[in-house]
Amino acid sequence: MSVTEQTRPTAAQPHHVQMLIDGAWVDAASGETLMVENPGRRTSIATIPRGAKADVDRAVIAAQKAFTAWSKIPPRQRGRLLLRIAEAMESRIEELARIIAEETGNALRTQARPEATLTADIFRYFGGLAGELKGETIPLGENVLSYTRREPLGVVGAIIPWNAPVLLGALKIAPALCAGNTIVLKAAEDAPLGVLFMAKICQEFLPPGVINVLTGTGEECGGPLAQNPAIMKLSFTGSTEVGKIIMRAAADRIVPVSLELGGKSPSIVYPDANEDWVVDGVISGMRFTRQSQSCTAGSRLFLHQDIFDRFLEKLSTKVQALKMGDPLDEASDIGAIINEKQFRKVCGYVDEGLHRKDARLVFGGLPPKEGPLSQGYFAIPTVFADTSNDWRLAREEIFGPVLVAIPWKNEEDAIRMANDSHYGLAAYVWTHEIGSALRTAHAIESGWVQVNQGLGQQPGHSYGGYKQSGIGREFSLEGMLDSFTQRKNVTVNLNVPRLG
Repeated sequence: MSVTEQTRPTAAQPHHVQMLIDGAWVDAASGETLMVENPGRRTSIATIPRGAKADVDRAVIAAQKAFTAWSKIPPRQRGRLLLRIAEAMESRIEELARIIAEETGNALRTQARPEATLTADIFRYFGGLAGELKGETIPLGENVLSYTRREPLGVVGAIIPWNAPVLLGALKIAPALCAGNTIVLKAAEDAPLGVLFMAKICQEFLPPGVINVLTGTGEECGGPLAQNPAIMKLSFTGSTEVGKIIMRAAADRIVPVSLELGGKSPSIVYPDANEDWVVDGVISGMRFTRQSQSCTAGSRLFLHQDIFDRFLEKLSTKVQALKMGDPLDEASDIGAIINEKQFRKVCGYVDEGLHRKDARLVFGGLPPKEGPLSQGYFAIPTVFADTSNDWRLAREEIFGPVLVAIPWKNEEDAIRMANDSHYGLAAYVWTHEIGSALRTAHAIESGWVQVNQGLGQQPGHSYGGYKQSGIGREFSLEGMLDSFTQRKNVTVNLNVPRLG
């Protein structure tokens, strides 16, 4: 694994960034703050408000107040505002990308800039869908008019994680607003700066209170948001464990909930696919250039036994050629893990793999304790070869660059092992034989399957999970309609006697 040249300017004094409530930039009612760290340098870069229940209540009241007028704006007019936001965001992509790289540790060239670009596309996509907020007519006879309406839910409470914070924030804000809702969004305390920058652009075009963005911890800010009685919809992206807590909060008040949760995604390679383009696709699907901090990371690699060792040799060569270093350096392919807690968690899994008798270290291992990489939370891409799908590294979501390769002989065995998980978010299938590819794609218990590519989600995909990977869909028209509107049926009797 090569290291990029570390260009480390003198650390600037951390600046203070406020949160958005009712069109104004404010501090927490308590006056308390939290520190935001650059994980590539382990230096403090900003302070943010430490929001709590009082701030949640204020934001929800503002969103309630704004909902009445916002929901009555014609949908296509709301769509035009989203299109204007997209244009404004596109003009500031580079600025946004650098913020993302600095606070998340995601490399500027390979991750942060593409995330900023896709974020603008998300606003553009949903802005163009505003005219699709329509219902149906039901043919009950010539004397009855029966039709459905798509109506907004009200105030949406949204909570997002730190791994792709701006994109995930846009996936809550854009469809919710397009459908006529208002929103209170809690950003992840580890990576709130890009989300606040996005909110600043949005606020240039929106009435006060339509969008509100809070910062704070999950317990102190996210919890009160999930439990606020005025929230009419909860939308959460994050871990399965926290998703269960959000679902319980929604159940107490019978409010709709959508959950995009964890994954332990399988990647199945057939014997006819021992080729460089497949190796590249597996690397992409594993999200190595995002430190594998992705719920769609193909972290269980099922390789046919006939190509097992040869494929891993190619994989080793290609991954170790990637450059790891300062996320803000254009030469870096791979950046840093988000924080010390996650860094230590990933290292703990690697250490366990190194001590497992049945596992073979293909490449990687624990991070260096000296040199440039020791100055940040840099986790080395690591691959273990094993025959079992049952050990902890093959079953738990590591959320770091640790891949387990497992051989298979029969297609039925590969599918069985792929489905032997309580997760079911993403999957990847690699083969020239289209029959095998589709048969396997249909048999895998995952909500989002790719054949012969390891790319990320695109606007229009129906993206979401099976089993404990979540409920609901994002990125698509049907995701917006199902997640952010409710259907009302109106039936009119036309056979009413005339007066007189």
